[in-house]
Amino acid sequence: MPTIDPVTRDLWQVIAATDEIVPGIIETTLLLDIRIALTRDSDGNPVVWRRTDEEQGDEIDPETIIDRLPAITGYGYIWTSLGSPPAALFPIPEYAEPDRKNMSCGSIGIHVSAPRAVENFLDMGHFPYVHTDILGAEPHTEVKEYDVEVSEERDEVLATRCRFIQPRAAKSATSAMEVEYVYRVPHPFCSVLYKSCPEDESRRDVIAIFLQPMTEERCRAHLLQSMIDSTSTITDLRRFQQTIFGQDKPILENQYPKRLPLDPRSETPIRADKSAIAYRRWLSQKGITYGVIPVAS
Repeated sequence: MPTIDPVTRDLWQVIAATDEIVPGIIETTLLLDIRIALTRDSDGNPVVWRRTDEEQGDEIDPETIIDRLPAITGYGYIWTSLGSPPAALFPIPEYAEPDRKNMSCGSIGIHVSAPRAVENFLDMGHFPYVHTDILGAEPHTEVKEYDVEVSEERDEVLATRCRFIQPRAAKSATSAMEVEYVYRVPHPFCSVLYKSCPEDESRRDVIAIFLQPMTEERCRAHLLQSMIDSTSTITDLRRFQQTIFGQDKPILENQYPKRLPLDPRSETPIRADKSAIAYRRWLSQKGITYGVIPVAS
């Protein structure tokens, strides 16, 4: 079994959409090569433990589970940890705004490491070719100059002034527009995207990807949307996001190697890859080794 580095062991890790877990019914999954079981108690609180002989769909009295892993809910998902996690999750304050439509958009397995999936989420260069006539279209293929910083105070990677012409930036968009993005990576396996909102120019839609590292080369992508949209249904918004991710999945799964190389010389970057370069450096500085190919010492 692979060694789990101390930083990864102590992180909160996403494992399921809260509303998909039925109280008293067991759900099984894999986290960091460890078999996990989970359910919710009668108050709706998550109960998570290392799986022994439990099977998917079994009934259980959560009160009988003594040896539990840490568990919290946040942003519509259940999170756990194999170590000693921080008191709270990273903040997404927009999620609490009362007029937003918050929704989980599915949990999708991908045959690639969690860091590879985060890096793909940060990449704007593929928009015209993978998300043609939605998030991009030829001849508008240029990724304009943008800014990237690694904040020691917030312990996250932040990319700002990311701009791209998009034919259909969101479900609510009625025409092409130049969209401004802000990318945050507040967790080694999670990223939060803020993008121009077609309905309200003063605010931003929020899309997040929370990656569950199942093994070093497999993960599950848990998708969150927090949208300003008074016309679309939750079903329509989910379908739009799932369409986008469905286009990403085969591209991601054809990446080689499956783990993310942290040595900047191992893959040739271009100017548009500034955020990916900063992300790789940040992982390396933090001492993350799970799901990556560390820089040779």
